[in-house]
Amino acid sequence: MTEFNDQEFASIDFSEQGFTTGKYDYCIFRRCNGAEVDLSKSSFLDCEFSQCNFQGAKLTETAFREVTFRECQLTGLHFESCNPFLLKMTFEDCQLTNACFYDLDLKYTLFKNCQLSGVDFTGCNLSEAVFDSCDLINSTFERTNLRYTDLRSATNFRINPELNVIQGAKFSLAGLPGLLEKYDLEIDY
Repeated sequence: MTEFNDQEFASIDFSEQGFTTGKYDYCIFRRCNGAEVDLSKSSFLDCEFSQCNFQGAKLTETAFREVTFRECQLTGLHFESCNPFLLKMTFEDCQLTNACFYDLDLKYTLFKNCQLSGVDFTGCNLSEAVFDSCDLINSTFERTNLRYTDLRSATNFRINPELNVIQGAKFSLAGLPGLLEKYDLEIDY
């Protein structure tokens, strides 16, 4: 497997020139296009992706360890296909529409200013995760561990307390309708 250490990849169109499967340690990807690219079996350790488009990329056995995504287009990605060993990601100002995190351990994950519409968090461990100013419209939470998760500034979520673990989770008053929707209550706030 090809190894890349401390390298910067800027303005590369991997959709045209192809992506080299490999081990990427301490690398930076800026303004790269990887739409529909196969990232399977690659490993990313302490890497940063900034202003990249990886919409529809394939992630079979891809390892993301201490990886940060900033201002990235990650629509339709199946993160549940990733290698779960030491999986740790941060998302800031990203589009994650229709992404899937099914059954992943995402404890302590930070989602900041992200569009998370239609995202599947079924079976995830999101304990102590933070959803800072994120839009969660049409996202799915079932059998999800939300212990001590911070949803105070998140919007448009619907979480059924009977189908999820929510002990110690943090919500704002404005978020209460998203918790109580199943009870068909009328709430003034």
